[in-house]
Amino acid sequence: MLGDSITAGYGLARGEGPPARIEALLRQKGRNVRLLDAGVSGDTTAGGRARLEWALADRPDAAIVALGGNDGLRGLTPAQMRTNLTAILDGLAARNIPTLLAGMIAPPNLGAEYGREFAAVFSELAEARPAIVFYPFLLEGVAGEPALNQADRIHPNTRGAQILAERMLPAIETLLDRAANSPAG
Repeated sequence: MLGDSITAGYGLARGEGPPARIEALLRQKGRNVRLLDAGVSGDTTAGGRARLEWALADRPDAAIVALGGNDGLRGLTPAQMRTNLTAILDGLAARNIPTLLAGMIAPPNLGAEYGREFAAVFSELAEARPAIVFYPFLLEGVAGEPALNQADRIHPNTRGAQILAERMLPAIETLLDRAANSPAG
């Protein structure tokens, strides 16, 4: 799971972040998986792109790309984000690694036009790559809910991380089914 502080479980005890919660849910369903946490707090899509090779060192059978939140928080252009995500997705495709792309929504203070352009990056990349599993909003059901977030109102608390994992689970199971039928390269 290539991501930022959300993936890294910022502010949570070890084993309480989304990757650990997702892995636990998958194991409860009888799937013998190990989800690698390649989340780095503060990372943008450029940072994820720069460390893709490092993230692939363990030769994963599938990948979840969950980047973009910090691009929005820093007001980076959607065009920059598109370029970086394209490079990441192309790198994964070149290795025949089935991929789930988790979308993000821009902070509202950057304006409606920026928000539309930002969201379109994810949906358009997914639409152009039918083999990708697309999960439109990483924080679906968690963002904006005070009881599910830490005091910073950005990062999920333990319960929020659990809900994030539960909501993503069907898409991740689709990804794992594709990985089981795909020769990784």
